[in-house]
Amino acid sequence: MIGPLVLGASGEIGRSLARVWAMVAPGAGPGLWQHRPGAATPPDVPSSSWDILAEAPPALPAGLSGIVVLAGVTAGDAAALALNTRLAEAALALARAHGIGRVLLASSQAVYGAHSGPARENSLCAPLNAYGAAKLAMEQALAGAPEVTALRIGNYAGSGALFHAARKGPVSLDQFPDGRSPLRSYIGPISLARVLAALLAAPGPLPPVLNVALPGGVDMAALLQAAALPFTFRPAPATALPEAVMDVTALQGLLTMPFAAADTLVAEARAGGLLPP
Repeated sequence: MIGPLVLGASGEIGRSLARVWAMVAPGAGPGLWQHRPGAATPPDVPSSSWDILAEAPPALPAGLSGIVVLAGVTAGDAAALALNTRLAEAALALARAHGIGRVLLASSQAVYGAHSGPARENSLCAPLNAYGAAKLAMEQALAGAPEVTALRIGNYAGSGALFHAARKGPVSLDQFPDGRSPLRSYIGPISLARVLAALLAAPGPLPPVLNVALPGGVDMAALLQAAALPFTFRPAPATALPEAVMDVTALQGLLTMPFAAADTLVAEARAGGLLPP
């Protein structure tokens, strides 16, 4: 088993997945992990350095189980964010040129924007920021391609704005009248590796879009407490969202997943090298 071609292995998600891949998904094959020229090599996995949009890919081994597209742009102007679509299109072209029948495209929960109740794959998408809009445009550009499944990934334990800020010092969390902080959908490196391995091995066609997170929501305060990261509370403004979670029923139909728990997510983040031991 060769495993997948993973594009974008030098980012936080890619490097954390590389750390746990062999332990979590040994039957999926080691894969081939692409990273940008000059970027740190992902640990403990076969890797290759090339610029997806500027260079021809290296010779690819036969028998790849699919392409996982983690490569993308999270910030910048409209031209920078539009690279998300160009990278996805390049991955699809690569898959078709090499007869690879499955492309798992990392999208984001941000495509939904604010919503009432758990967001389902057929819920209205109304992104609140340019990043969410860029990911939605990426999805729409590849809609209808039978090889592609867009993975609307929830918050990633150990990464993202919350953890980046908390590692620098105490952060302020919104506190709602019931005493709770924001409830959000989360997934960690180990759980995401299991999801990717299961989707790559799943027989038959996959849905065009899948929400990807552990079932249930996680209170941000509980997550920071489990990680021993400092925070304070502030009264939540009227515009704050007490809850932004996704319905993952469709994903649960493809593999068994435990409910989200703060301590488990923190343990996953540590295993992926996103938090200190």
